[in-house]
Amino acid sequence: MNGRKLSGAESRAEPGEASLVTELIHSNSPSARAAGLLNPPVHRASTITYDTVEDYIDRHTRIYDEVIYGLYGTETTLALEAAIAKLERGYRTVVTSSGTAAIALALSAFLKNGDHVLVIDTAYRSTRRFCDEILSGAGVEVSYFPPDAANGIEAYIRPNTRAILLETPGSLTFEMADIGAIALVARAREIVTILDNTWATPLFFRPIEHGVDVSIAAATKYLSGHSDVMLGAMTAASPEIFRRLKDAARQWGNCVGPDECYLVHRGLRTLDVRLERHQRNAMSLIAWLQKQPEVRRVLYPALADDPGYSIWTRDFAGASGLFGVLLDPLSTAEVSVLFNNLSFFKLGASWGGFESLMVPAWPPPVRSCMKVDEGYLIRVHAGLESSDDLIADLELAFARLRHRSTRE
Repeated sequence: MNGRKLSGAESRAEPGEASLVTELIHSNSPSARAAGLLNPPVHRASTITYDTVEDYIDRHTRIYDEVIYGLYGTETTLALEAAIAKLERGYRTVVTSSGTAAIALALSAFLKNGDHVLVIDTAYRSTRRFCDEILSGAGVEVSYFPPDAANGIEAYIRPNTRAILLETPGSLTFEMADIGAIALVARAREIVTILDNTWATPLFFRPIEHGVDVSIAAATKYLSGHSDVMLGAMTAASPEIFRRLKDAARQWGNCVGPDECYLVHRGLRTLDVRLERHQRNAMSLIAWLQKQPEVRRVLYPALADDPGYSIWTRDFAGASGLFGVLLDPLSTAEVSVLFNNLSFFKLGASWGGFESLMVPAWPPPVRSCMKVDEGYLIRVHAGLESSDDLIADLELAFARLRHRSTRE
């Protein structure tokens, strides 16, 4: 384990500036602030009317900055986008219907037939599927590189490489990558870098400060925090990048309802305190799991013996509640015994909500240029419950597993 502080949000404020935590608490829309409201109102709209024909004809010149049609967002949308952009320390944010949509739209904004995209081998399965099926079908070349290739990333770049897609830590297996080193090489070659930062959130890692062009968040997860919203976010490092992202969302007709924006904005206000509890619970669960004979290894970059610990220590202000556990191989019957009678841990896709989840890594991780460790991989999300209750739940599950094994 390690003694690293649980939250770095307060310490990141510059002299004379409010901390990120305080900024999140006080983020609001201009009209709500003027009216003395603590939260932005929920503006539901499709048609927007204009007083003059001149304003109506001129409306598309204001698409990047104002409300001109419901598809492109309302004031509720703009308030959330402004709050996320400030949290990311980026230029502007575009919200999307899901995290997967954010990744797909960001890639669509910069790639065309004949281009090449370089993808980290540990990317989320849906990301790989979009690249291998949709982008490849549209004439975009797709290739993969291992996360430890930062110092040799030039070897994977082609003359037609236009984008590098990153995710750190890696999906399911939690490998770390040196994002700053990759971004430095990419920027020198005018290659756009896009990073899925859902695991850390901008409170614990801000990709744009490390040279990344687009920071992606599946706001469905920690930014919302309550398992009741589907929403993604693309934050741009510059005005040019922002316009490309906004145009892609507009041209694909992708939009987010105002109610979802309101709920995520509300979730942002408690992000810091929730992440602190998620990490604390994760550390408690990991300490227990590491003592179990069935556990071969815990995959979590905040552990001192993790291969990615040095990068995590250097670049990250904390760790979230999601980690992997590599167990000894299990039979189908043993898997059922382990998972089917849990009380507090739930079986369910996604993560980042208030509840704890434990699921098998199924389907198994897909890798193109890496070897996946042998054993039975599970993914754990430490929620906000009492860690003592969660450990008691695991104790019973592992006891059932051992009883099953001795009977066989």
